[in-house]
Amino acid sequence: MKKLDLGTENIGKLLKAFSIPCIISLVVNALYNIVDQIFIGWGVGYQGNGATNVVFPITVICLAFALMFGDGTSAFLSLKLGEKKKEEAEKGVWSGIFSSIMISIIFCAFTLLFLPILLKVFGCTPDLKRYALDYGYVIAIGIPFMMIGTTFNSIIRADGSPKYAMASMVVGAILNVILDPIAIFVFDMGVKGAALATIISQFVTFVINILYIKKFKSITMNKSTMSYSICNAKKVSLLGISSFITQMSIVVIIAVQNNLLKQYGADSKFGSTIPITVLGIVMKINQILSSIIIGVAAGSQPIVGFNYGARNYDRVKKTLKIVLTISLCISILAFLLFQTIPEQLIGLFGSEDALYNEFACLTFRIFLMLTIFNGIQIASGIFFQAIGKSGKAALLSLSRQILIFVPAAFILSNIFGIMGVLYAGPVSDGLAFLISATLLTIEVKGLSKKQKQEERTVEHIENKTKKGPIITINREYGSGGRYVGELLAQRLNIHFYDKNLITMVSDESGLSASYIEEKEQQKGSLLSEFNIGYYQNLNNDDTLFLAETKAIKEIAKKGSCVIIGRCADYVLKDEKQVFRVFLYSDSKSKQNRAIQYYGLTEKTAKKEIEKINKARERHYEYYTNMKWKDASHYELCLNVDLLGVEKTAELIEQIVKEKM
Repeated sequence: MKKLDLGTENIGKLLKAFSIPCIISLVVNALYNIVDQIFIGWGVGYQGNGATNVVFPITVICLAFALMFGDGTSAFLSLKLGEKKKEEAEKGVWSGIFSSIMISIIFCAFTLLFLPILLKVFGCTPDLKRYALDYGYVIAIGIPFMMIGTTFNSIIRADGSPKYAMASMVVGAILNVILDPIAIFVFDMGVKGAALATIISQFVTFVINILYIKKFKSITMNKSTMSYSICNAKKVSLLGISSFITQMSIVVIIAVQNNLLKQYGADSKFGSTIPITVLGIVMKINQILSSIIIGVAAGSQPIVGFNYGARNYDRVKKTLKIVLTISLCISILAFLLFQTIPEQLIGLFGSEDALYNEFACLTFRIFLMLTIFNGIQIASGIFFQAIGKSGKAALLSLSRQILIFVPAAFILSNIFGIMGVLYAGPVSDGLAFLISATLLTIEVKGLSKKQKQEERTVEHIENKTKKGPIITINREYGSGGRYVGELLAQRLNIHFYDKNLITMVSDESGLSASYIEEKEQQKGSLLSEFNIGYYQNLNNDDTLFLAETKAIKEIAKKGSCVIIGRCADYVLKDEKQVFRVFLYSDSKSKQNRAIQYYGLTEKTAKKEIEKINKARERHYEYYTNMKWKDASHYELCLNVDLLGVEKTAELIEQIVKEKM
């Protein structure tokens, strides 16, 4: 972002720069899951592949916990470093790592003890049980390596080493590809060999990530901070809960799907084993193509977010159009492959009998019948996340999988038997597309309307002193600074901006006023945290700040005024006519004002003042990289208690008139 201007650079060039790393990472991850099944299919047969499909939910549960601790620790690390609390960040990282270690050991033991019961829950058939037990017991031994390695991978990315994190993952994936055929074909170990190749690869990735402990850039991992705190572990877990929920939703879908296939497949000519095996493979093949679409859309997220915040709606629409076009092309290609060469695709996983191939063709052609719409649905969800519409993004992220597919699968299988499970695929794809297209159409029309309003906007203010001073006031909570600013604006007969600036940003950005007022000094909400997990760690926390920055710059063009807070002194640092003021007060006076004017009790006033001032200081330093209370970048710093509110306003007026 420092090298590429998101507001002016060619959109195609930007997409290329941001999307390609995302695509590589996601595709490698998708291939990691599918390599075992290719070699097992040729070395063992489709029953071996079916066994890996019923064991797969167990690994997803492990991944859910690993990502909860990994992504949660990453968020905790970033937050505490932003607050300049390095030691607390170090302790939080250790708490997240120790939590992952403990849960991985517990879950390893639990899986080894109760694997047969878990397999039954996830739809294992009698034909698959022997293979699933052989595969599952070996995979269970590697659970600690997989979970701890995954947790570390997230933390390493947050520390500013995404290439190292990707390298460790790629090395593991390549090693898995090499070891699979050796274990299966050379040593004739069957599914046990595939599982062994997987855990060896996971162990290597684990070791590479562990070695990073001595390479941390932002923190120092030493014995003095090596401690476990239940409080920190809880905070880390809550920050990563969205990733956990996202992964667990996959477990629910697989469990429902496998059990329905087991139940209704038994009454069909295909039996239960073939459908469970085939649908698992088909979904993983589709995931590779979906990963490309997610990568393209993820690459557009910073471009869309920046330009939306800057109200460059033309660039937002142009970026969206390019992303939708690329996504649609990929979806069309996938649709053609699934409809025309399903036998060749399933043939990658081994040569089986006519009945197996028949169900595979039906699955590709029916279950993925409307995969052509997936590009729109995926891209739409990431687009809404990028523009800060967390509610809509969350709806789209869950609509196809949980809200539509699960009930559709139950209802249609009850009517059409095993074919009903396949029909649930296009039903969920179609309905999810309709929801996405509707919301997207409304949003794009809204963007066009906002653009026209921008073009014909008349100045909100007729300012007689257009070339006069702009006064920015940063102030401690309870110092009376806002009231000083209001009195100053009245005395100078110029406009005053505080709460009314929120209304302006709301009108012009599309964000609700209540949302802005609540979130303008925070870096995330519950829904945005959820979407970060769902959309591969995407974030758009700066959208609101960008919108306020744009509004402040436009206000400054309209003439002399007083602006309260919101980093206005930094936003207007290049303007010559800006007079920067910082107002403060002693603790007792601040408490008295908080009690008198804000309705706080004597007991809570001090705590609330400290909390709010801390939030203001953190917010200011995060966006300006300057100290909030540093007098060197203000023209005037005043203790309001020295003269009182009214006299302070009068003094500032005199100084401003004399100087400017």
